[in-house]
Amino acid sequence: MGKVDKTVIKETRYIAVFSLILSLLMQAVFLIILRRFDYTVLLGNILGLIIGVGNFFFMGIGVQKAVEKHPDDAKKVLRFSQTARFFAMFLLAMAGVLLSFFNTASVIIPIFFPRIAIAAKQIKK
Repeated sequence: MGKVDKTVIKETRYIAVFSLILSLLMQAVFLIILRRFDYTVLLGNILGLIIGVGNFFFMGIGVQKAVEKHPDDAKKVLRFSQTARFFAMFLLAMAGVLLSFFNTASVIIPIFFPRIAIAAKQIKK
Protein backbone atom coordinates (compact mmCIF):
# COMPACT_ATOMS: atom_id res chain seq x y z
CA MET A 1 0.00 0.00 0.00
CA GLY A 2 2.90 2.36 0.57
CA LYS A 3 3.18 5.29 2.91
CA VAL A 4 -0.09 6.89 3.96
CA ASP A 5 -0.14 10.66 3.57
CA LYS A 6 -0.30 12.71 6.78
CA THR A 7 -3.47 14.45 5.59
CA VAL A 8 -5.26 11.13 5.15
CA ILE A 9 -4.25 10.10 8.67
CA LYS A 10 -5.24 13.47 10.17
CA GLU A 11 -8.64 13.56 8.47
CA THR A 12 -9.35 9.92 9.26
CA ARG A 13 -8.50 10.56 12.90
CA TYR A 14 -10.97 13.48 12.95
CA ILE A 15 -13.67 11.31 11.34
CA ALA A 16 -12.98 8.46 13.77
CA VAL A 17 -13.18 10.66 16.88
CA PHE A 18 -16.33 12.45 15.69
CA SER A 19 -17.92 9.10 14.75
CA LEU A 20 -16.98 7.61 18.12
CA ILE A 21 -18.67 10.50 19.93
CA LEU A 22 -21.81 10.03 17.85
CA SER A 23 -21.64 6.29 18.53
CA LEU A 24 -21.52 6.89 22.27
CA LEU A 25 -24.57 9.14 21.92
CA MET A 26 -26.32 6.41 19.95
CA GLN A 27 -25.47 3.90 22.68
CA ALA A 28 -27.00 6.28 25.23
CA VAL A 29 -30.18 6.53 23.14
CA PHE A 30 -30.46 2.74 23.04
CA LEU A 31 -29.82 2.51 26.76
CA ILE A 32 -31.89 5.41 28.11
CA ILE A 33 -34.66 6.06 25.63
CA LEU A 34 -35.25 2.75 23.89
CA ARG A 35 -34.30 0.56 26.88
CA ARG A 36 -33.10 -2.06 24.42
CA PHE A 37 -29.40 -2.19 25.16
CA ASP A 38 -27.62 -5.52 24.88
CA TYR A 39 -24.39 -6.87 23.42
CA THR A 40 -25.86 -6.86 19.88
CA VAL A 41 -26.14 -3.07 19.99
CA LEU A 42 -22.50 -2.71 21.02
CA LEU A 43 -21.26 -5.21 18.42
CA GLY A 44 -23.39 -3.61 15.70
CA ASN A 45 -22.08 -0.18 16.64
CA ILE A 46 -18.48 -1.39 16.42
CA LEU A 47 -19.11 -2.98 13.02
CA GLY A 48 -20.86 0.16 11.75
CA LEU A 49 -17.93 2.31 12.91
CA ILE A 50 -15.47 0.02 11.17
CA ILE A 51 -17.50 0.24 7.96
CA GLY A 52 -17.94 4.02 8.03
CA VAL A 53 -14.46 5.05 9.15
CA GLY A 54 -12.83 2.33 7.04
CA ASN A 55 -14.67 3.58 3.97
CA PHE A 56 -13.42 7.11 4.61
CA PHE A 57 -9.84 5.93 5.16
CA PHE A 58 -9.77 3.86 1.97
CA MET A 59 -11.34 6.73 0.05
CA GLY A 60 -8.41 8.86 1.22
CA ILE A 61 -5.97 6.18 0.08
CA GLY A 62 -7.69 6.07 -3.32
CA VAL A 63 -7.46 9.84 -3.70
CA GLN A 64 -3.82 9.76 -2.62
CA LYS A 65 -3.06 7.18 -5.33
CA ALA A 66 -5.08 9.08 -7.94
CA VAL A 67 -3.20 12.33 -7.33
CA GLU A 68 0.02 10.63 -8.38
CA LYS A 69 -1.44 9.45 -11.72
CA HIS A 70 -2.18 10.96 -15.12
CA PRO A 71 -5.76 12.40 -15.19
CA ASP A 72 -7.13 9.51 -17.29
CA ASP A 73 -5.54 6.94 -15.02
CA ALA A 74 -6.66 8.89 -11.95
CA LYS A 75 -10.30 8.51 -13.03
CA LYS A 76 -9.82 4.76 -13.33
CA VAL A 77 -8.19 4.56 -9.90
CA LEU A 78 -11.01 6.55 -8.29
CA ARG A 79 -13.70 4.55 -10.09
CA PHE A 80 -12.13 1.26 -8.97
CA SER A 81 -11.71 2.59 -5.41
CA GLN A 82 -15.35 3.64 -5.25
CA THR A 83 -16.59 0.32 -6.61
CA ALA A 84 -14.38 -1.73 -4.26
CA ARG A 85 -15.34 0.36 -1.23
CA PHE A 86 -19.06 0.15 -2.03
CA PHE A 87 -18.85 -3.62 -2.49
CA ALA A 88 -16.95 -4.07 0.79
CA MET A 89 -19.40 -1.82 2.63
CA PHE A 90 -22.32 -3.74 1.19
CA LEU A 91 -20.90 -7.13 2.21
CA LEU A 92 -20.04 -6.01 5.74
CA ALA A 93 -23.40 -4.29 6.24
CA MET A 94 -25.27 -7.34 4.94
CA ALA A 95 -23.31 -9.53 7.35
CA GLY A 96 -24.31 -7.17 10.15
CA VAL A 97 -27.96 -7.28 9.12
CA LEU A 98 -28.14 -11.04 8.58
CA LEU A 99 -26.14 -12.27 11.58
CA SER A 100 -28.18 -12.39 14.78
CA PHE A 101 -25.41 -11.14 17.06
CA PHE A 102 -25.55 -7.66 15.49
CA ASN A 103 -28.37 -5.18 16.02
CA THR A 104 -29.42 -4.03 12.54
CA ALA A 105 -30.01 -0.37 13.42
CA SER A 106 -26.74 -0.10 15.31
CA VAL A 107 -24.89 -1.44 12.25
CA ILE A 108 -26.53 0.88 9.72
CA ILE A 109 -26.68 4.19 11.61
CA PRO A 110 -22.90 4.60 12.28
CA ILE A 111 -22.17 4.20 8.57
CA PHE A 112 -23.57 7.73 8.15
CA PHE A 113 -21.54 9.31 10.98
CA PRO A 114 -18.58 10.24 8.73
CA ARG A 115 -20.95 12.24 6.50
CA ILE A 116 -22.22 14.10 9.56
CA ALA A 117 -18.63 14.76 10.64
CA ILE A 118 -17.74 16.15 7.21
CA ALA A 119 -20.84 18.37 7.20
CA ALA A 120 -20.06 19.61 10.71
CA LYS A 121 -16.51 20.49 9.65
CA GLN A 122 -17.81 22.41 6.64
CA ILE A 123 -20.31 24.33 8.79
CA LYS A 124 -17.57 25.15 11.28
CA LYS A 125 -15.46 26.70 8.50
